[in-house]
Amino acid sequence: MVARRHRGRYSPNGAGDDPRTPPADRFAGRPARRVHGGARLLYLAAIPMLVAAIVAIFSGDAVGTALRLGAFGLFFAAAVLINEGLRAEEAYNARSVARPPAIPRKLLGAVAAGAGIALGARIAWQLDLLSSGIFGLVGLAAAILGFGPDPMRAKGIADFDSRRAAEAVERAEAMLAEMLEAARGFRDRALEARVEHFAAAAREMFRAVEQDPRDLSRARKFLGVYLTGARDATVKFAAIHARSPDAKARSDYEALLDDLEASFNAHRAELLNDDRAALDVEIEVLRKRLRREGLA
Repeated sequence: MVARRHRGRYSPNGAGDDPRTPPADRFAGRPARRVHGGARLLYLAAIPMLVAAIVAIFSGDAVGTALRLGAFGLFFAAAVLINEGLRAEEAYNARSVARPPAIPRKLLGAVAAGAGIALGARIAWQLDLLSSGIFGLVGLAAAILGFGPDPMRAKGIADFDSRRAAEAVERAEAMLAEMLEAARGFRDRALEARVEHFAAAAREMFRAVEQDPRDLSRARKFLGVYLTGARDATVKFAAIHARSPDAKARSDYEALLDDLEASFNAHRAELLNDDRAALDVEIEVLRKRLRREGLA
């Protein structure tokens, strides 16, 4: 007996799907996320200072409490900044056209880590300013060497069109991130996967614009109006779904996603076809010139 894949009502891609059609990869266009174990451990490094501050509070040491809370804040800020900087670097590396992050988060995080180490060493071992400063500089250097510098140069931006395309894609990526964040409030894995599927189609459009910034004028409606509408609809549906799940609202929302995804895919195919047509024209012109000059 041939095994059949179960497609029940509550299964992802369940009732109503064609079993002969394999589910599309909703992670298309999304780079694999690296797990930065060392960066996550920075959060643990802040805990001893928090514990020491609590002990100082019960012992009545106001100055010691303030110093320990300051060291805890520096360690925690370093952890947040370095982790956010690594995420910003991943987004930068995943795109062919990108501007560097506006804030060098990893560098600021390294400075905060060095300051936290210096203050912690001064508190724990009663060191003078010079000795604790040396510990801080060593921590600063270790953080920079361990996590690397922030991206500092624009990538793939050689002219005005490329710069406009990079700015438009950045705004579109921000809206898409807001849409995905709202979808996590559904508490419905199948419906969240449907939103991720749409996001994959939108990212394919982003990549097409990055590869040929001249397409921005024709894709602007999709990167602006349509994507804004999709985000707003997702936020509103998340609010409705959280109060009381409504089958009609869900059906309408899924139909909207279907229409938008079909529009994105169709327009992206149109952009690619136009590029091929332009290439065919250039090749034909080149062939005629070669024949005219007797080189063909």
